This record gives sequence, structure tokens and C-alpha cells, in this order.
Amino acid sequence: MPEARATSPSFPALVQSFFTEYLVGQRAVSPRTVACYRDGLMLFLAFAQRQLGKPPTALTLADIDPDLILAFLAHLEKQRHNSVRSRNLRLSALRTFLKFAGRRDVLSLHSIERALSVPMKRFERPMLGYLTREEMLAVLGEPGSNWTSQRDHLLLALLYNTGARVSEMIGVRIADVVLDGGACVHLHGKGRKQRAVPLWKSTVSELRSWLRMNPSLRSDSPLLPNRRGQAMTRSNVEKRLELAVQRAKDRCPGLLKKRISPHTIRHTTAMHLLQSGVAFNVIALWLGHESPVTTHRYVEADLAMKEKALARVAEPAIQLRRYRPADPLLAFLQQL
Repeated sequence: MPEARATSPSFPALVQSFFTEYLVGQRAVSPRTVACYRDGLMLFLAFAQRQLGKPPTALTLADIDPDLILAFLAHLEKQRHNSVRSRNLRLSALRTFLKFAGRRDVLSLHSIERALSVPMKRFERPMLGYLTREEMLAVLGEPGSNWTSQRDHLLLALLYNTGARVSEMIGVRIADVVLDGGACVHLHGKGRKQRAVPLWKSTVSELRSWLRMNPSLRSDSPLLPNRRGQAMTRSNVEKRLELAVQRAKDRCPGLLKKRISPHTIRHTTAMHLLQSGVAFNVIALWLGHESPVTTHRYVEADLAMKEKALARVAEPAIQLRRYRPADPLLAFLQQL
């Protein structure tokens, strides 16, 4: 009786299985993560269609070779003006799919291994930007009397208190806020990780005042809604922060030289905790960092902390002497 020959699954079947079975069924990733993989794969498939003249349904794993991937990555950087970090994120999504496909289609392992040989691109990490205590207080300002002003002040106060990501803050519901006993707010972070962050007494007082002002808010309502009662968007938060920075520029002119985003406030919270003597592992838990290694970047950004550490070490008593080359040729080269 002849042996049955192994058959390879179709490319569309692999893509569908990757999302429905692997990402959702096996790994149970969040909808945001699914959307990230989806966007990356859609960009690649659209590019491959233009390059190869094939619709996505007609592609095979053998079509995805290093040349096509490198051309796609160059397209991201040159035509779409993506940063190296964004470029690497798209490559990571494609690599994850290819690794999954290799387990489903062993006949294509050679082609997949060649495609996986495309490396991530190295890049210089920029220094973390953050605000001084005076600058942060200037941006916070004082809450006004109208509804929008009080909401914006509570938004910035919570961002500074918790160090939350924008997505975490706009996702906070009334039910996520605990004001009795150990006051805290429950944040829903990346990868469906949840954490509770304690609140200052001033933040609790502002929250109580906000809830009294908005008695119609239900437990499932967003804590910081827009005028239509829906959760604020990322662009809403960015615009409200921009207005707050513009108001604070007279008090702190240096703010105009800084590029300030909601994530800058997150860095500010971390730096102020670090400068107050809070341990790395506590800050990592506070911010929802998956690894404390991420938290060490704040030490790299804090020049004052480095200067204090250096001051504890006695300087070596070294008397410098000018180097004088003995050979005329070396003397000539030294003068170049």
C-alpha cells in the first residue's frame, strides 16, 4: 500500500489558523495585540502583491524570501517613514507568523529558515525625557470651575499619580476606582495584565469631587468621558496635555524646548519615584513593566544620581604629562 504524501496547507489557511487558533485560541492575546499583528501582516501582504503581482490568496511561503522581506523593510523606512523601532515591530510580527507556519508546514521549513535569517536592525535608544517637579506642577496647574477644566486636571493628576499608559488611563471605568480603605485605581495593562496603584489623598479628594459632579456615571461608565459620554481617545488626551503645557509656559519657559507627550508624564512619575529612593522592583510593579531591566533605563537618564554616586568615589591623584613622540614620523602624525 503506497504511503500517503504529505500536503502543505494553503497560505490563506495558515494565516487564518495563525490568528484564530494560535493568537486567540492558544495564546489568548489581547485584541490590541491581535490588531498589531493584523496591521503588520496586511502591510506586508499589500507590499508583496505590488512586488510579485500576486494576490495574497495566491502567495506561498516560498515567495516570502529574504529579498522580499528586506525590500518591505526598506519600504517602511523610506516610503512610509517608519522609525527603526516600528520597522522591527513589523518584522517581529512577520517572524512570529513564519515560526508558526513552520510548525504547520514542515515541507517549507527551508524557505522559512531563509526568511527568518533577516535580522532585527540595531538602533540607538534616545534618552528618556521627563519633567522636573516644578515643571510637572506647572503643567498640572489649578483646576478651573467648568466641567472640561476639572476633567482635564483630574486626567493629568491621575497620569502623574499612577504613571499609567494612555491606553490604560482612558480605559479606566468607575468600577476600577476604589476610594474607601486603601484607595487605589485598577489599571488594565498590556497583555491583559492588571495592577492596582495607590492614590494620593489629594487625588482621592479630586475623584470624590468629580463623582459628585457627575452623579449619572454608572459603574461601567468611563471615569474620564468626553462630552458625548464616551471614553476619551488618545488624540483627545494629547490635545488636552498640549493645552496644559501652553498654559504653563509662562511659569516654566523651558517646557517649550521639550517634546512632551502623555508618555513623558509616565517617565516623570518613574523618575520622581526613583529620586525619592523607591526601589527598582517597586517602580517596575508600579509601572507594569514586564522586566525590571526596563526600569534601569531611568537610572541611565538621571544625571544627578550619577553625579552623587561619582562624588562618593575619591578621585585618583594623577599628574598628567604631555606625550612627546621621539620619532620624527610619529611627531608628524601626532600633529595631523
